[in-house]
Amino acid sequence: MGKIVAKEVSIAVADAVAQCKVDVISAYPITPQTHIVEHLADLVNNGELDAEYIPVESEHAAMSACIGAAATGARTFTSTSAQGLLFMYENLFIASGFRLPIVMVVANRSLSAPISIWNDHGDVMTMRDSGWIQTFAENGQEAVDLVYHAYRVAEKTLFPVAVNLDGFIVTHVVEPIELLDQELVDKYIPPLKMKYKLDPKKPITMGAIGVPEIYTEVKKAQNEAFLANYKIIVQAWREFEKLTGRSYKPVETYRMEDAEVALVIMGSLAETAMNAVDSLREKGKKVGLIRIRLWRPFPTQDFLKAIGKVKALCVFDRALSFGASGGPVGIEVRSLLYQSNKRPKVFNVIGGLSGRDVTVEDFEELFERTYSFIKAKPRFAYEIYGVKE
Repeated sequence: MGKIVAKEVSIAVADAVAQCKVDVISAYPITPQTHIVEHLADLVNNGELDAEYIPVESEHAAMSACIGAAATGARTFTSTSAQGLLFMYENLFIASGFRLPIVMVVANRSLSAPISIWNDHGDVMTMRDSGWIQTFAENGQEAVDLVYHAYRVAEKTLFPVAVNLDGFIVTHVVEPIELLDQELVDKYIPPLKMKYKLDPKKPITMGAIGVPEIYTEVKKAQNEAFLANYKIIVQAWREFEKLTGRSYKPVETYRMEDAEVALVIMGSLAETAMNAVDSLREKGKKVGLIRIRLWRPFPTQDFLKAIGKVKALCVFDRALSFGASGGPVGIEVRSLLYQSNKRPKVFNVIGGLSGRDVTVEDFEELFERTYSFIKAKPRFAYEIYGVKE
C-alpha cells in the first residue's frame, strides 16, 4: 500500500502534493509553512515533478495565480500561514465564488500584533465564512491523508479546500508517515476534467458583474451547493478507508460511550487531551473527547449525535473573537444546541494561544471544572485560560 518512512511532516505533505500530480504550484514563503513549498521547488527543479512552479511576489499574488491556473483546468496548490492568509483574503472569496478546486495547506499560526510565529487557530478562523471546505489534522499521517482527500473532494465538488495543520507542532515534527503507492493515488485522484474552464476555443464568461437583481440568487445557489458538499466529503473518506484501511469522519470521538462531560477540540492538542481522558477514566471519571475534523461545512447532525447524553461540554477554542460572547467554535456549538433538544451546558475556554503549552494536567483541570459547571446556574460561560496575572 505504501512505504513508512520517518519524515518531517512538511516534507511529507509536499511529497503527497507531488503524488497528486499538480500542474501549478504558486508559492510565497512565510513561517511555518515554508518547508512545504521549498520541498516542492526542489522536486520541480530536480525533474521529479512535472509542474509549473510560480514564485510570486506576495500571498495575494499566490492565490491570484492559483485562481487563474485553476480556471483553465489546471490542478493547483498553494500554502500559507497567518498574515499570508490575510493577504490572500479577498481572493479566497473569489476562488469559492468561481467554484475552483484549489487545494491549500494552512500551517496555522498566530496573527500579529504582537508578532508571533507560533501556533494557534486565529488565522484560519478569519476564513471561516469564505466558502472553502476546511479540515483539521492532528498529526503528520492525518495531514498527508487529508491532502489526498482534499484533491478528491475539491475536484468532485468544485469548491476549494483548505487543510489545516498546527504550525511547528505538526509541520516541523519528524514522525513515521506512510505515503501511498503512486498507483493508489492515481486510482483515488483521477485526472482533472473540468466541464467549464477558460479556453480560447470555447469561450465562456467567468467573473461577470452580479447586479442586485441576481446577486442574492447566486449566493443562495452557492450556499446550497456548499451544504451539499457534505455527502461528497464523507463519501471520499469512505473511499479512502476502502483503499487504505484508515478511517476519517467529520466528527470523531474518544471514550464517549457513557461520558457525562466531554471536551470539544480541533487540531493537534486533541492527542494531549486524550491522555487526560485516559487518566481521569482510571480515576472513575466519565469523561470523553469530541474532535471536529470537518470545520466547514459544519457537520451539524454528526456533532449532535456525538455529544450523546453529556451534561456539560468544555469547548476548547484556540482563537479569540473580540467583543463576542465566546470563541468561534464555542459560539458555533452554542448556536447549534439552541435549536436542538439536546442542551448540555457549555463551558467555552480560549487557550493555547501563540503556542502556549496546554498540558495533560491542564486538560484534567478543565474536565474537573466542567464537572462543577453542571450544577452552576448559567448555561454558558467562557474565559481565556492561563492568563498570567
